[in-house]
Amino acid sequence: MGLQQFEQRLEQLVEGVFGRVSRGGLQPVELGRRLTREMDLERSVGMRGLIAPNRFTVRLSPRDRERFEPFEEGLVRELAEGAREHARSEGYHFLGAVEVLMETEPSLGPGSFRVVAETLADAGGVTPTLVLPDGRRVAVDREPFVIGRLPECALALPDPNVSRRHAEIRRRRDAVVVVDLDSTNGTLVNDSPVQESPLVDGDQITIGETVLRYELV
Repeated sequence: MGLQQFEQRLEQLVEGVFGRVSRGGLQPVELGRRLTREMDLERSVGMRGLIAPNRFTVRLSPRDRERFEPFEEGLVRELAEGAREHARSEGYHFLGAVEVLMETEPSLGPGSFRVVAETLADAGGVTPTLVLPDGRRVAVDREPFVIGRLPECALALPDPNVSRRHAEIRRRRDAVVVVDLDSTNGTLVNDSPVQESPLVDGDQITIGETVLRYELV
């Protein structure tokens, strides 16, 4: 998506459904810029590359929290998606699910805010899952996790465009990767063909005509 598109979506969130919110004062796009900046500042080097924070606490003044209240749920969702997109564009990966929290900090004045970024590792409570087009979830709880048309695959897809053994999801220390198994039609992550690619919370994996969403829950 890119930082510019992320900012445009935050602006549209206010101008669209919630356009009645005053354009004066603190704007959601400022929160988005700070969040991605904190990701860059707080990133660290892991065994398999750069690790980005995955939990963000946005602390607002009482007045700004009240202004954002009508669309807080949508704002939190967009900020989390923006974090995932920034991670993809910069080659970061996460150790756990992406989470954005909103809190009121009485000591802050209108227009002032803080973003606290933390890296929370999967301590066994976060499970990688694949969300199917019909909403069903399949836990990636065995290794290797093969996706294909054969009934014995961990995830069998009745899709004629899927190869018998199409792709495999593997754990690589602190990362989870999808690997194409020389399939006929290839494997895509976020619409880009890959041979092997690390996965972050929210990625879309296209196998044949089937689109799966990778989530940490």
